[in-house]
Formats: sequence, structure tokens, C-alpha cells
Amino acid sequence: MVKVVIRSLVIADTPRTTGENLEHIRRLAGVLGDLPPIIVHRATMRVVDGLHRLRAAELRRQEFITARMFEGDEAAGFVLAVQANLAGGLPLSVADRKVAAARIIASYPRWSDRLTASVTGLSAKTVAEVRRRHPAETTRRPGSRIGRDGRVRPADAQEKRRLASELILKNPGLSLRQVAKAVGISPETARSVRSRLLCDEESAERDPDEQEPEESRLTAEPPPLPDPSGARADDAGPGQEPPDRATVVQRLRTDPSLRYSENGRTLLRLMEAHAMTSEKWATLANSVPAHRRHAIATLAMDCAKGWRTIAEQLAPNAPHSA
Repeated sequence: MVKVVIRSLVIADTPRTTGENLEHIRRLAGVLGDLPPIIVHRATMRVVDGLHRLRAAELRRQEFITARMFEGDEAAGFVLAVQANLAGGLPLSVADRKVAAARIIASYPRWSDRLTASVTGLSAKTVAEVRRRHPAETTRRPGSRIGRDGRVRPADAQEKRRLASELILKNPGLSLRQVAKAVGISPETARSVRSRLLCDEESAERDPDEQEPEESRLTAEPPPLPDPSGARADDAGPGQEPPDRATVVQRLRTDPSLRYSENGRTLLRLMEAHAMTSEKWATLANSVPAHRRHAIATLAMDCAKGWRTIAEQLAPNAPHSA
């Protein structure tokens, strides 16, 4: 981190199309202590992230501000700006995120919908709709896409899943590896296709009287939205299911005391990475090759010890549900 002269900074190319929020700037200016550093593109001195913090520093009549210097190109800088605005501070509006998604699709056409969604905070379905409306989509169709895990996959994955379904139905005795090799997908994808087919068969064979009425499914009350008040996971009343991990992490992200500290942001990132369902953890475990199981099991136990240390350190002082 370095101290930069505020007058040397350039304000341009922000993902926030609605401009600055004066009320948010005043709130930041009134915060005691230092605010998190802004991010500055070293080559151009353009503010990548932290416009409101910069305006707050100007309101305080500061001459310098703490910054982290970014070395990437313009496209990478825009992606970083979008991610930083989602991680903390005043969040981008849905409209801003859709505009950002369109620009990211133009810069990185090989990124999958899920990868672009993870950067912009939109759903993969919304990103797919933005992609369909993009002017360049009719003239370019990359043969492969880069997923959130960094792996390159064919763009026609849905068609390959359909072919795998047909192959499994015609030859139920084939192994997952045989299906995967014949169609050009991973064994794990073949497993997913076969599981979906088995679920469909069980649903079709179920007694109609045991199935949930269509009217009931349509009129069922939607699940409650995350509580912005920061209620804890164990606040559920009698007979109620506690919120899932992802919901708890989302609530924690609204707390400025975590969001505006380096250690807090690190903790939130770690918790977000681990906020998966038990089914997802089981899927990951099943995909580990036999010759790596011991090493990964040992490492997982070490990670679990770290989380247990945090839990034991916090539990005695953690306040009971308010």
C-alpha cells in the first residue's frame, strides 16, 4: 500500500452508472479511524475502486489517501471494480450489474455464464439473457467456455448432456467412464446425468396420490428473504429450520465492522468459500481420485482444526441470540 496525492487521481470508467451517493459519502467521512485503501490503476492513476472513500477524504480535506496499486489492463481493472463493489461498501444496483455483465461478456466472451455471474452478483440465468441480447452474440460463438473453477468446457454442454442421457437409456450397463468418453464429457457430468434420469424414473413410478398437487406447488409460500438485521443462524423459532450457511454468510456481509476491516473481509471470503450444502461436499469427496484421498483427507482435517480453533475461541464470548 502507498500514499498517493488525491489531486493526482483520475475519476473515470466506473461501473456505477447512477453516479455518487452524497449521503454515503457523508457517512464515510464521519467514520472514526482509517477507511480501507482504495484501488488505483498504476499506469493511468484512475480510481478502480473507492470513489466514495475518495470523496469522503476530500470532504475531510485530506491531501493524501492510502491506495493499492493495480497493474492489469483496462478490462481486468473493470472486472476488479465490479467485484470490489460487490464485496463491500455501497452495492451496485441490479441495473448497474447487468450493464457490467454486458461489458464483461464483450471483453471475455469465453467466460461461462456462471463465471460472469460470480463476478457481477447476478444469477447465471440473468447473465445468459444478457448474453443473448448482446449485439456480438450473433456473430461469435466460442467453441468452449471457461468455468468458475478455471476449467475449459465445450459451449454445447447441454447438447452433450442430452446425448449422454440417450446413451444411458439405450445402454444402461455402460460405466460412467464409458459414457463420458463416448460423449466427450467428464465422468462426474455423466454421473449427474444418470442421477437425473433415476430421479425422473422414480418420480414417474410414484403413486399419483402421493405426489404433491399442482395447485399446492403453485400457491406455496416462497422461502423468506435473508434478514438484513443480522439475526444469527440459531435464531429460528420452535419447529423452524435454521437458515442455510449461504444465508448466514450473506447476513454477515451486511455488517460494516466485518466488511471494512482486512481481517473481516478475509474471514467472510473463507466462510463464503465453505458455505456449501452437505450434498455438494459429498460430491466433491466422491470426485477425489483414489491416489489422492489420503493427502486431501489429511489437509481437510488440518483445515477443520483451524475452524475448530476459531469456534472455540469465539464461543465463550459469543452473545446469545438477541
